[in-house]
Amino acid sequence: MGTNGSTMLEPLRQGLPPVDPTAVSGSASCALPARFDAVRGARTFTRSTLSQWGLDDRFDDVALVVSELVTNALRHALPEDARCPDAEPEPPVRLHLMRWSTRLVCAVRDPSEDRPGGAFSPERTEENFDLESGRGLFLVDSYSDSWGWHPLAGRLTGKVVWALFLLQD
Repeated sequence: MGTNGSTMLEPLRQGLPPVDPTAVSGSASCALPARFDAVRGARTFTRSTLSQWGLDDRFDDVALVVSELVTNALRHALPEDARCPDAEPEPPVRLHLMRWSTRLVCAVRDPSEDRPGGAFSPERTEENFDLESGRGLFLVDSYSDSWGWHPLAGRLTGKVVWALFLLQD
């Protein structure tokens, strides 16, 4: 096992349905600063990338999910000192978009090893379903075809939270 950038997403690939590696038609990623205006940047990056891939018609659903995943990473996964400018040499949150012929995956990497969602779990109740973090992941669940998360592999710490969208041929 190596520790290069492709290894970081290996658990993500393992958690998805099998795909033909030759069918991968595009991938793009961007680092996001530890500021809440990073959500706007993530949406702009998503619009540009989907447009390049001819997937403008999927922007609304994908951008909503990207916004929720990035917001959750910024709100719950960053230590307080990481929200200060210049706290780290590299922004700690990264958005990845990957496209195969019949599917699109949005993945957000963050430095926290905590399980995402808190309130959004299979055993949620009416009482905790109203919590803000639960609503965000409820939207991710509603607008994507599936979602999940994996701890990062190798020397990297943190996790990747991903959402899968099926594409029409």
